Amino acid sequence: MRKLWIGLTYLVFFLLIAAPLGKMTAGAFSQGPAGLWNALVRPEALHALMMTGFVVVVVTLLNTLFGIMLALYLVRARWIGRRLKGLLNSIVDLPYAVSPVIGGLMIVLLLGPDSALGALFEGIGLKIVYAFPGMVIATLFVTFPLMVREIMPVLQEIGSQQEEAASTLGAYGWTTFWKVTWPSIRWAAMYGVILTVARSLGEFGAVLVVSGNIMNKTQTATTLVYQDVENFNVTAAGGVALVLAAFSVGLLLLMEWTKRRKGVH
Repeated sequence: MRKLWIGLTYLVFFLLIAAPLGKMTAGAFSQGPAGLWNALVRPEALHALMMTGFVVVVVTLLNTLFGIMLALYLVRARWIGRRLKGLLNSIVDLPYAVSPVIGGLMIVLLLGPDSALGALFEGIGLKIVYAFPGMVIATLFVTFPLMVREIMPVLQEIGSQQEEAASTLGAYGWTTFWKVTWPSIRWAAMYGVILTVARSLGEFGAVLVVSGNIMNKTQTATTLVYQDVENFNVTAAGGVALVLAAFSVGLLLLMEWTKRRKGVH
């Protein structure tokens, strides 16, 4: 019976991961290495990969900063009432319950050109929806829980005794954070960063709705793959997807290393 379950596990792994990855790789090289290279150096592919990189960098920076701050507030802040903390905890988990497409639609309805806020921002020359800021907001919406949920358990586990002792000895807030809190949460933060990068690279639904998928303007790597598939351009779609898959594998290896380090510290 045990051998049967092990065999079924390998079969599921092959059907869900190995076979699609092999098929994608074969499609990427269907016209040889030259065809793959041409697919990757297309102007639209280069722009989409560059746009994806920009979104990932900005979202990761914002998510790290505000995610750590919110985790500290939810665990350490005594001036926030229990009910308000419960509400904030629920809001943090909202992206888990809401489809990314619905999240993108909410952003369009709230900040789109036909909304009051959208018109206000466009009046001062700042376009949100169908532009880079909207893509960042959409990606930030789906990735925001990742950092908070990595930091909070660590803060709860280490307690606040050392931080209180540092404050008693006269350390300022920033000094206490960098000297006492940060060494305890740095590996959890690193793990959250990796999760954020991986999720940002693969985000599709929310970005598709918010960006409008405008070629050479608001197109990311995932939406370009979608367009290539729609146009039956298998080599081009497979080439860009292969680049994303390679980054994902690298992130997976880094994630496993960080997980071990997080367990040690």
